Amino acid sequence: MAAAEERRAQWLRGALDLCVLAALVDRERYGYELSQRLAAAGLGQVKGGTLYPLLARLETAGLVTSRWQPGEQGPGRKYYRLTAAGQEQLATQAAAWSDFAGSVGALLGSTGEFDGP
Repeated sequence: MAAAEERRAQWLRGALDLCVLAALVDRERYGYELSQRLAAAGLGQVKGGTLYPLLARLETAGLVTSRWQPGEQGPGRKYYRLTAAGQEQLATQAAAWSDFAGSVGALLGSTGEFDGP
């Protein structure tokens, strides 16, 4: 893996739980749909071996719930939805992320290497 790709993967590992919570804020989603939503947001393909254990951890923590829906013409799907605690955690983590990203942006801006938003 190239150095830039490895760095991006490290950043994603640190923020993936926040991204998953954010991807569930508007409605429930099943795993593959959630993976596609993350990819469409520009995060790249998040594989099932990463996504499903994360969803299990979020469920154990009470941040998401899941329900099984049998398929009408294909396999069933497990749908995930934010809980009230998940919504609170999302708000808290989003504020912390914003502060962190602002600090990094300010530091990079002070070097003259980044003009940021």
